Amino acid sequence: MFKRVLIIVTILASCVNAEEQKPMSWSELTEQFECPAWYRDAKFGIWAHWGAQSKPARGGGWYARHMYYSKDRGMPRHEHFGNEAYEYHKKTYGHPSEQGFKDVIHEWKAEKLDTDALLKYFKQCGAKYFVAMANHHDHFDNFDSTYHSWNSVNVGPKRDIIGEFAASARKYDMPFGVSSHDERFLKWWLSAFGADKSGPKKGIPYDGHMTKADGKGKWWEGLDPAELYGLPPEKRDPEWIRSVKENWKLRQTELVQKYDPDMLWFDGYGFPYGDYGKDVCTTFYNQSLLKHGKINTVAVGKIENEPATITDIETGVAPRILPRTWQSIISIGEDWFYKEDRHIHNARTIIEMLSDVISKNGNLLVNIDLLPDGTIPPVTKRVFDDVGAWVNLHAEAIYASRHWIIHGDNLHSEKGVKRNRSKIGQRTMNSPPYASDEVRFTTKGSTRYVFVLNPKAGPIKLPALGLTSPYQPGEIKSVRMIGSTQTITFSQEADALTLTVPADRPTKYTTVFKLVGKTINAEHPNDALKKAEKSE
Repeated sequence: MFKRVLIIVTILASCVNAEEQKPMSWSELTEQFECPAWYRDAKFGIWAHWGAQSKPARGGGWYARHMYYSKDRGMPRHEHFGNEAYEYHKKTYGHPSEQGFKDVIHEWKAEKLDTDALLKYFKQCGAKYFVAMANHHDHFDNFDSTYHSWNSVNVGPKRDIIGEFAASARKYDMPFGVSSHDERFLKWWLSAFGADKSGPKKGIPYDGHMTKADGKGKWWEGLDPAELYGLPPEKRDPEWIRSVKENWKLRQTELVQKYDPDMLWFDGYGFPYGDYGKDVCTTFYNQSLLKHGKINTVAVGKIENEPATITDIETGVAPRILPRTWQSIISIGEDWFYKEDRHIHNARTIIEMLSDVISKNGNLLVNIDLLPDGTIPPVTKRVFDDVGAWVNLHAEAIYASRHWIIHGDNLHSEKGVKRNRSKIGQRTMNSPPYASDEVRFTTKGSTRYVFVLNPKAGPIKLPALGLTSPYQPGEIKSVRMIGSTQTITFSQEADALTLTVPADRPTKYTTVFKLVGKTINAEHPNDALKKAEKSE
């Protein structure tokens, strides 16, 4: 009898465990999801948007697509940033009917890539997470892909790029993300199936039309160009399109399961390929749930009405404080991939962007434009050296900080700025400077931090911090400039707090003041958003 009871109990326990381990649906995961503390507290991350399209020194950030647009074919509207690609490609690699993007991949070797050195440096710069590009619109995988032969282990570097970055991120205890941009593949690559309309190569098809048989005796023998570029448009039927989506799902699922990232970033709008993308995110979150007992990872993208994802804003910021943690992504270079002399950001603008983003409950992810060999350009390193010094100096006002009821004061830069419901465009080196009294806020308990974006010596008045301000800031007892021991002169009247910005400051960039006092307002910032928006 005892044995029978033991067997029954064991069977019942096994059933319970099996039920507990059963993967959850996306709707069930959504109910479980809370933004992980590591991500919410991180505030600042670095991204290596890096791959074979970094190899050409010119030609824009969509080089693989634009190298097939000769002048007589005409560049698509709004894609003028790729005007140089065709002529540059002919001069550097040869005519695209013979030497196409597949040959650019072959030339990309990543010969000086040292992921340990990079991750060590990124951590020194104050980044709290790191993201590497797993694949771009060019349909090339930067990892050891079982389901796609055009990958960085088979072609080009002959290295598992994502695997190396993942190992180094774990070595330096850095949360690790991967970005996937491949959903545009079906339309993005159609340019490879054209031909010149004039000149000596008139009518000769570009190499998108090549077949596996054409590779005999060449470096790409055994590889099928159709797996990289897709089938010619006239051969694309619904069954083939479905197979592309299913293959994408296999590749992305393997990416998640093999490299176990902490963050999965999708390009495009919505889940890639609809339910296929949602299935990948479901696998991603279930994997985290099984490993940690909770969802400790984040799926990020320009995805609306999905509370289990992080909303991403590309090259811009939220127009106001958002109730859920969000992310802004910017690139030091205009083209995302490295291209010569194309910087649009410097240390000042990155620091200003970070200050603005965190004041609105966001994180900032900054792309660093690695050279094709895997090293950081000297001019870029100087920028990130300065950013890192500033971030580390002001760590207490950044990491694990929270937004206040309003994100800033004296918002001159936002008056008259064109905005939509979700975005204000990024401020770059070409943007007019901030006024010397425009500030952003972060908080930690009763401590408030004031980021003076473009400081100049002299007094500034902050109406939001006046004793009778509708935001009830409380009585300020002390004001200290972070990084300095000098006394800061201030006075708090009914209409404003006035503090004097010294001429001698610890940084030439945004200056941060720490305000400590008795806080009257105990209202949680999220509960005061309507009030803040009405005021703005």
